[in-house]
Amino acid sequence: MLREDALPGHESQLEPKPDWEPRYKGSDRLKGKVALITGADSGIGRAVAALFAREGADIAVAYLCEHDDAAKTKEIVEQEGRKAFVFAGDLGDKDVCDRLVADTVEKLGRLDILVNNAGEQHPDKDITDITEEQLKRTFQTNIYSMFYLTQAARPHLKKGAAIINCTSITMYKGSAELLDYSATKGAITAFTRSLSENLVKDGIRVNAVAPGPIWTPLNPMGGSTPEKMKDFGKNTPMGRPGQPNEVAPAFLFLACEDSSYMSGQVLHPNGGTIVNG
Repeated sequence: MLREDALPGHESQLEPKPDWEPRYKGSDRLKGKVALITGADSGIGRAVAALFAREGADIAVAYLCEHDDAAKTKEIVEQEGRKAFVFAGDLGDKDVCDRLVADTVEKLGRLDILVNNAGEQHPDKDITDITEEQLKRTFQTNIYSMFYLTQAARPHLKKGAAIINCTSITMYKGSAELLDYSATKGAITAFTRSLSENLVKDGIRVNAVAPGPIWTPLNPMGGSTPEKMKDFGKNTPMGRPGQPNEVAPAFLFLACEDSSYMSGQVLHPNGGTIVNG
């Protein structure tokens, strides 16, 4: 069942608009591949979908309920000359994840790359403000979905396949107002490292990306407090938030053969913050 709440928000309503456009011409680094990208309707997911399509991949666009944003991402992929399949559903539900993977393979013919990007966050100043419902919901969306989707995808992933998970700078630095969210990101990093060890013998690489503050609908549309948004990204060494198209190339690198000797690793597009992780 879809959750028609305020998160993660609509990119179509966000001003200024995030930069999702790929910066360079494609070079067929993902030619003939099929990528399933969760949270691909907006933000980092949209930028990854656009870049992967430019590099030759067909894209399954998974999202919650932001139909206008998903339609735009589909259009972006198709303008790159690639196929796009859109799927709306709550990925905290195992049956939905099973159906998503099955429909992706049916519609696009195969599955080579799984990008677990979808996530949600809810700011709370005190741990006692986090309700049981919110705690369960955040873990369902952010980490349960990754287990469910990987389980469903596993039979379809062959040697040379790649899984890229989206963790966060909060896993390394912590976050006083995002206790449940940062906890899920720690779980994602551990999951990435452990899954890599589990699958590396089969020629399947598993890595992660840990973005810093990125201008997407997630934070300004309820994922952060108004006080935090006033200075969003200004505490990075670069003094600004990043754009989705500054993060997408990290996903591309981990998805293609450029990173053929990397597994169990995390890349850190975060504006220059040193996290030693």
